[in-house]
Amino acid sequence: MTNSTKILIAGGGIGGMAAALSLLRRGYQVEVYEQAPELGEVGAGVQISPNGARALDALGVFDTLRAASCAPRRKEFRLWNTGRSWPMFDLGPLATEKYGYPYLTVYRPDLLATLVDAVRAISPGCIHLGTAVKGVRNLLDGVELHLADGSTVTGDILVGADGVRSTVRKCLFGDDETTFTGMIAWRAVIPMERLPERLREMVGWTWIGPGGHLVNYPLRGGKLMNMIGTIERDDWQVESWNEQGGIDECARDFAGWHEDVQTMIRAAPAVMKWAFMERPPRQKWSEGRSTLLGDACHATLPFLAQGAVMSIEDGVVLGRCIDAFSDPVEALKRYEAARVERTTKMVRGAKENTARFHETALATEEGAVKYMESEWSRDPITERYDWLYRYDVLTAEI
Repeated sequence: MTNSTKILIAGGGIGGMAAALSLLRRGYQVEVYEQAPELGEVGAGVQISPNGARALDALGVFDTLRAASCAPRRKEFRLWNTGRSWPMFDLGPLATEKYGYPYLTVYRPDLLATLVDAVRAISPGCIHLGTAVKGVRNLLDGVELHLADGSTVTGDILVGADGVRSTVRKCLFGDDETTFTGMIAWRAVIPMERLPERLREMVGWTWIGPGGHLVNYPLRGGKLMNMIGTIERDDWQVESWNEQGGIDECARDFAGWHEDVQTMIRAAPAVMKWAFMERPPRQKWSEGRSTLLGDACHATLPFLAQGAVMSIEDGVVLGRCIDAFSDPVEALKRYEAARVERTTKMVRGAKENTARFHETALATEEGAVKYMESEWSRDPITERYDWLYRYDVLTAEI
């Protein structure tokens, strides 16, 4: 393809902006259509493992984002009731030496803003806000994107990066199967000054117990603490990042958990509540000159900490494929083929971690010690995570 190739992107979130930046840096014309009137992400944290940091470096924004993030010294498991700890990962110099990049924890709005600023620095007017997508039409020599205001835009390629409820996916393939997981999540971002000194460490903790787990880690250079707790409940099934819950209800869900868990919950200015839904990872997401990216084709539970990273990787690999193959249809097929095995393994790995974090043996410290030795000692951890972190978006086969 040539630099006159025009690529339409539906969705201005992290995945859409990663794809836009990947393509703009290769000289293509890009237009992004975002239904929201303003660009913004929910106030929550996201973990950027070394493979994600490597992808951000390929996009030219790693150093900028690193300055706005945290690099925790290590990750630890803690037992839900006693607080006993086990090492999970060394995230300091040893991790950087092993993988070439650090493990970062980032405030989601900072990640999106970094990508948006880089996109606008190349093409100031390419992001169109308040432009919801209503329909898609593949043509022999291009694509049409039908917008809610009645207008139609045309391009050579369409990328659907419009999230779990993707309109582009529905137009191309119909509705995906959705299943309630039997779990709800609580999330909060806590100003660090609200927490006692013992909870202000530059450490990521994963509290594990029978039927639930809770993750917390620092953000913005230690100014904020991100908290997300997951509990098995089947009486509430609203899938929304913006549904506010009650502090008392959240505390009841984690009744009997360590006082540090309760302290974080009580310190939160507010807690948001949503139900986890499961969607099978798609094995086909390209049709003609249209394709999907990120949550639109492989939404994942957050138990492998790869959701945002997966969409960033998608964006870089998509750019490589469009650059490498002159036929748009072939380029999108190659992109799908390059990503489908890895993304499927990511989604399934996140689901498998649910049982590992919620294991009934964790009810007692004796059972927990045996379980941690079998499932979370060095060898099992290396087997489950090493393939994730060594992946290189610039050398992966396409």
